[in-house]
Formats: sequence, C-alpha cells, structure tokens
Amino acid sequence: MHLLESGEMYLETIYILSQKLPVVRSLDVAGYRNFSKPSVSRAVGLLKEGGYIAVDKEGFITLTEAGKEIAVKIYERHTLLTELLIRLGVNPEIAAEDACRMEHVISDESFDAVKRHAAKLLSEEK
Repeated sequence: MHLLESGEMYLETIYILSQKLPVVRSLDVAGYRNFSKPSVSRAVGLLKEGGYIAVDKEGFITLTEAGKEIAVKIYERHTLLTELLIRLGVNPEIAAEDACRMEHVISDESFDAVKRHAAKLLSEEK
C-alpha cells in the first residue's frame, strides 16, 4: 500500500504523540492536528489495514515497524528542513509550514544530500 501525504502526516503525528504521551488515542491525534474525529477514524482504519499501526481493545494506537520507519523518516525530514530554513532567515512558523510540505515530496536522494550538507555546515560552526 502506497501512502499518500495525509497517511504520512498521521504516522508522523502518532510518532510525535508517542514521544510525549504514555498512550496515543484517536482523540489525541484529532486534537493535535485539529482534525475531525470521523477523519481520524477513517485514517486509523486505513493505516491499520495497511499494516502501519495497531489498535488495541482500549483504542490505544501503536506504530508497527513499517509505520515507525515511515514516521521517523518524515519527522527527521521535517525537523531538519525546518531548522535549515530558520537558519536561512525564514520566520520559524513559515519554516515549519514549508518544511511540512517539502518533507513529503523530496526524494530520498535529495534529502540525503541536504542532510550531508547540513551536517558539514553544522560541524564547521563548532
């Protein structure tokens, strides 16, 4: 199953929330992203069908290995691209919004090059 941008966003959100909360529920995802409960319910069903998340009988959501791999990848892209844009002088709020759009379309090859370049720049700053 190929994930669309919205699926990646849900996985990233679940990952972020799992770092902050003891358990993640659909309600937490809806509140964090300001999405409607029916939208989250549908997405949770699709992600569960795709094998990206598991939902237990209490409604607690956990990422599967496949889901976590994608979530971590998207989150890394988001944080690095946001930081680079801020360092270039972009307003932090705009940087985060732009990074959110870019994280879903940048190729692995291009992101790896950006990541290598960023690491080089950061090591030179020290």
